[in-house]
Amino acid sequence: MRLRTFWRETGAVFWTFGFPLALTLVLGVAFRDRPPDAVSIAVQSEALRAALSPSKDVRVEVLAEPAAREALRTGRISLFIQPGPPRTYLFDPTRPDSRLARALAENILDHAHAEAAEMRVTEPGARYVDFLVPGLIGSNIMSSGMWGVGYVIVELRNKRLIKRLVATPMKKTHFLASFVLMRLFFLVVELTILLSFGYFVFGVPIRGSLPLIAGLTLLGSLCFGGMGLLVASRAQNMPTINGLINLIIMPMFLGSGVFFSTSKFPPVVQPFLRVLPLTALNDALRAVMLQGAGISAVLPKAALLSGIAVVTFSIAVKVFRWR
Repeated sequence: MRLRTFWRETGAVFWTFGFPLALTLVLGVAFRDRPPDAVSIAVQSEALRAALSPSKDVRVEVLAEPAAREALRTGRISLFIQPGPPRTYLFDPTRPDSRLARALAENILDHAHAEAAEMRVTEPGARYVDFLVPGLIGSNIMSSGMWGVGYVIVELRNKRLIKRLVATPMKKTHFLASFVLMRLFFLVVELTILLSFGYFVFGVPIRGSLPLIAGLTLLGSLCFGGMGLLVASRAQNMPTINGLINLIIMPMFLGSGVFFSTSKFPPVVQPFLRVLPLTALNDALRAVMLQGAGISAVLPKAALLSGIAVVTFSIAVKVFRWR
């Protein structure tokens, strides 16, 4: 019954599947005229750092070759320069920031008067699409939990359909759990489609354990499903639930690293971003998919998601109102 109800509600379907695409379009238009940020460059000598540092267009740090290659692979830096001779540039030509960093470095170091060579490094896991896919999975789980659960419950209450269930022997826990179980069913479909599409179409790597990825998405679905239940427990009409859901999810859409890294925000807000459940889910998914992290590395984030799921569902059961 829950599955049939979901597909009949076009609003819930749109907010679950269509809204992330609309938000992508809006952000793309909003940031089209934004000047580029300073690119991160790693060098192997203090002389190169001294030569590049005066430029405001680059951020320079000195790294040993193994650490620099790892930073390049994970996207933390855009370019690695070895002094030579000849001077060697290591960068990923599929990344616009890497190509920009190489051009800026060449211009600063006066490439025309020095012998140089380049080494092109294309690493799956360092591209923007690799960063994006885990974020889309996380945002989809959040949207499904909030709109697919909270919105539908309030709509049923608004139509006086929930009121009829009071006369049945069904408990509140059973009623609320049905929404969570429905979300788990959709989770299998969503995760399979997104992972398969990213892997086969774009070559997005899955370096970690698939069962661990599935476990993290399960915790994320329970977490956001519990939040959806909680906000819908007392809401009486559609404007109220729309406002409550938007109030909760919009800060996470913008600040939890869905489309761009949370490192772009000022340090003063970083502690607040770290405790957002979508930040924890996105960071954990990227760590497992792109870096091959194990369960110990993502355990704190998994604990945060589990704690929020337990607390929100428990409170929702206590405060839920049939009418």
